[in-house]
Amino acid sequence: MDDVSDTRISKRRKAAAIVQLMVAGGDVPALSTLPESLQTALTDELGGLRSIDRDQLDQIIAEFTQEVDSIGLTAPGSRDGAIETLADHLSQPLAGRLRKQLASFRDGDHWPTIAALPDDRLVALLDAESIEIGAVALSKIPISKAAYALTKLTGDRARQITYAMQKTADIGPDAVRRIGAALAEAYGYPAPRAFDKAPVQRLGAILNATQTDTREDLLAGLEARDQPFASDVRKAIFTFKDIAPRVRETDVPTCIRSVDGAVLVTALAAALSGDEPLVASAEFILASLSQRMATQLRDDVADRGRVRKDAGEAAMAEITKAIRELVDQDMIKLKDPDEQPDD
Repeated sequence: MDDVSDTRISKRRKAAAIVQLMVAGGDVPALSTLPESLQTALTDELGGLRSIDRDQLDQIIAEFTQEVDSIGLTAPGSRDGAIETLADHLSQPLAGRLRKQLASFRDGDHWPTIAALPDDRLVALLDAESIEIGAVALSKIPISKAAYALTKLTGDRARQITYAMQKTADIGPDAVRRIGAALAEAYGYPAPRAFDKAPVQRLGAILNATQTDTREDLLAGLEARDQPFASDVRKAIFTFKDIAPRVRETDVPTCIRSVDGAVLVTALAAALSGDEPLVASAEFILASLSQRMATQLRDDVADRGRVRKDAGEAAMAEITKAIRELVDQDMIKLKDPDEQPDD
């Protein structure tokens, strides 16, 4: 392979030079999006390229820049490319149907999708499909997951699937690929949902913004009808009363940093004159601050005097809202109400 000094360089060779230049500069292009035939051709061209002198490289860069500048718009260039480009912007049902028409979906290997399913989902698959399909699936998933699934299946079902594995010896790769695609379609891709969040999270968010008396009445009704669901909802709710048991002491300064000083004083004044859980959370906040700041806040609370119920609840809600936002941003982590207290 000689050095490139001939002015008559093919476009492919020039493209290989540009790619090499980008790779050397750390700006790796998305070559995987190209058809495999072009990826192969590019690899061959790059393999035949040893060195280019500076003048020749400058000329190639100038041509490349001029050609890029002359392009007004680029498009996917294929139906598969169009589907990939638009899928995230279409309705979920339509996007799902179109993705199933992709060549990569029709012809690709979908077994990694099956292998990545949660253990309980794999058990459900092996329990629901035919014995023969179960034998193929059991052969394609990781050994540890296969062993776990067999322990969770009924004895008779597990025995039938393991016996059927002897019938998989002569099955062709194309049949295995089609089985993988069918199982991936049935189990690997979540069905479109009307809501982004689970019922517990949605109800918890609503009750977070509900007045205390209404919230407690609704929770009492839930506990009478469905205690486990009510328990999960209580965990999803975070009110001022939950600050002491669920916020870590070291996170308190971060939690109140964005809260207006007057709002903080009003919330503490209302909480300190409230029931025991409210008092506990107010005292927890004060104990987690510097002695100077806590003393100043106590003086401000004394000057503030009695707080109307609606004003106090609104102020306490501002503090819990700030805490929930920090949790959503992964800046702090609440303690699970069921976990053991820190030593």
